Amino acid sequence: MSQQTSPPGGSGPLPATGQGSPSGSARQTGSSPGKGSGPSFLGHMGRVRNLGLFVVLVLLCVIGALTSGNFATRQNALVILSSAAVIGVITIGQTFVIIGGGIDLSVGAIVALASVWCTTVATQSYGLGGMVFCALAVGAVVGLINGLIISYGNIVAFIVTIAMMASARGLAERISDRQSQVVTVESFNSIASTKWLGIPLLVYILAVAVVLGWVLLNRTTFGRRTFAIGGNQEAARLAGLDVRRHTLVLYVLSGLCCGIAAVMLTARTTSGASNLGNLYELDSIAAVIIGGTLLTGGRGSLIGSILGVLVFTTITNIFVLNNLTTDIQQIAKGLIIVAAVLIQRRGRRTATP
Repeated sequence: MSQQTSPPGGSGPLPATGQGSPSGSARQTGSSPGKGSGPSFLGHMGRVRNLGLFVVLVLLCVIGALTSGNFATRQNALVILSSAAVIGVITIGQTFVIIGGGIDLSVGAIVALASVWCTTVATQSYGLGGMVFCALAVGAVVGLINGLIISYGNIVAFIVTIAMMASARGLAERISDRQSQVVTVESFNSIASTKWLGIPLLVYILAVAVVLGWVLLNRTTFGRRTFAIGGNQEAARLAGLDVRRHTLVLYVLSGLCCGIAAVMLTARTTSGASNLGNLYELDSIAAVIIGGTLLTGGRGSLIGSILGVLVFTTITNIFVLNNLTTDIQQIAKGLIIVAAVLIQRRGRRTATP
């Protein structure tokens, strides 16, 4: 028989073997229940939050169409989706990490390092397969290093990943000598230029990643344990979960997503450079926050995170089409993040009598 232990706060039993339980159901819908709040209520709140983000996205599209004649075109829609694809894949990994109670500030630097490493002359000599494998391997290995230090070194994720952000970016500059490395493998560049049914391959890659991520988070034992560990790490440990190993896997997953994003971004720019992925860590965290995921972990929604990516990408597109400066864009994004956090806090008070 599997042993179950009730965590503090009366949030229900945590599964030791990953079998279904009332608590598991609540967590897999993206919840971290407070006192007196049930799974159905929290699941309803998650759906309302996603619906609200969708409404915001529609309103932004209306504003874009009214302010620029070039917004409501098929070409511009594809531009928005292609731009969202790269940061969207990174945000998937970031969502898993934050729901699990961590944070990854090194994602942008990992993208840069993977991009540079996979575009060296030696790596390009192996062709498309060698370049893609190198980018994925670099991302996964850097994520593994992050996970090992955080999980088994017992060092705060913020410190570890910010140190990795500096180290990985520095290594990327060292390898590339701060020069752009042009991709000469046409089959690699075609990743960004290929279209199926008029839709870029990059968008299909994001769609596949979202589907796989959603299934992993909401329909597997791994996902239920991620919510449990993020909601109450000590209670999860007492319930028999291997918290350290699970946390390690979360950071490997985040690094792997960065490797995929590096392939996509490098193909779009047809070159590898140490300045790629700049501020992607902030963009991905911002998308996760406005998507409804708690920074403290234990509750979140992958669909909400992707809607957050689309909201930010659409805002940027509107500003570019209207020739607004980047400082105004950053101010608008900052205000949106603060508003999202305030809404989260109010929602938590409402859910807790």
